[in-house]
Amino acid sequence: MRSSLSAFTTLAVLTSLIAPAAAVGVWGQCGGIGYSGSTVCDSGSYCKYSNDWYSQCLPGSDPNGPSNPTPTPTVTPSSTPSSSTSTAPAPTSSLCPSGGGLTKFKYFGVNQSGAEFGNNKIPGVLGTDYTWPSPSSIDYFVGKGFNTFRIPFQLERLSPPAQGITGSFDATYLNGLKTIVNYITNKGAYAAIEPHNSLIYNGAVLSSTADFATWWKNLANEFKSNTRVIFDIMNEPHDVPASTAFNFNQAAVNAIRASGATQQLILVEGTAWTGAWSWVSSGNADAFKAIQDPNNNVAIQMHQYLDSDSSGTSATCVSSTIGAERLQAATAWLKANNLKGFLGEMGAGSNDVCIAAIKGALCTLQQAGGQWIGFLWWAAGPWWGTYFQSLEPPNGASISRVLPEALLPFL
Repeated sequence: MRSSLSAFTTLAVLTSLIAPAAAVGVWGQCGGIGYSGSTVCDSGSYCKYSNDWYSQCLPGSDPNGPSNPTPTPTVTPSSTPSSSTSTAPAPTSSLCPSGGGLTKFKYFGVNQSGAEFGNNKIPGVLGTDYTWPSPSSIDYFVGKGFNTFRIPFQLERLSPPAQGITGSFDATYLNGLKTIVNYITNKGAYAAIEPHNSLIYNGAVLSSTADFATWWKNLANEFKSNTRVIFDIMNEPHDVPASTAFNFNQAAVNAIRASGATQQLILVEGTAWTGAWSWVSSGNADAFKAIQDPNNNVAIQMHQYLDSDSSGTSATCVSSTIGAERLQAATAWLKANNLKGFLGEMGAGSNDVCIAAIKGALCTLQQAGGQWIGFLWWAAGPWWGTYFQSLEPPNGASISRVLPEALLPFL
């Protein structure tokens, strides 16, 4: 989760939401429930119906008829479900108004935050500056059917700056990480481990892909025998070119496989906070379509929040359909490049608009025919207190509404 976008970017996005252009560019929205903008796409593209929440301008000509525009059908909740591929029964109209079958996520869970806290206090004091997730919280979610937990940690705590990124790991911090990972995986769940550093180490942007590859090879060596560990390369790089983020991710993928960790899923993240809504405009779409894994077990991790600037800092969602809208271009890109997606962070407020927006997002992901393999809420963790997105049991702010109304129905 990030703090903000630039004022220029925020203004541009808000302007596009308020006053759509007369013709919509490629990958833009051109129809859907509640949409009031143009249904005309730029020359050389056509308006493709995805679901009742969203139609999108795609390059080329419509194979089924006139290229521009394609109106969005008028539907009611009782409309006949579409014939989209599914591994699960068609949803009820109250869950996904557009109908159609849902492909359940292989990985469904929550971020368990805490070990990355106190990033201005390195190494910090356990229990004062940072903490590890609570086993009782893991038990709670496993009991609900969740099977995946993302564990953020601080790179500088695991690899003390005095020794450098390629030096020995701090034994105590590594043991803390291993302890919670083993607890999770012994429950039959998956543990995604990730340095929560935005490609920054000891106050500076990482510059050596070789050193980063060595670091990941060393870390993978510690977990390569545990097939329920997921390697999440680096949380939310930003203010670096997409090509730079790609190069570090590809080097890490190669190093992990070279360590002998051949069965674990690897998650890669792009620049610009790995945002789904900006995946194409940030350059990630061009860079990451070249990602390679010799074991063909890599997924593109993206994050998406539903407030005005996608930062996850406000409990106010843009609209009840914003979740579906912000995921459409990324979904189309994944399909076009035959890549798997993993929505590693999403969060929103506990109100009617946000609940609808979350459900719309998850409908979009699960109606994509298996293109998205995972989803994680941001966040649980023992120190969140009254944080509006907290899913920490027993009384985190998202427990009473988000959990039963917007998450559990998609298990």
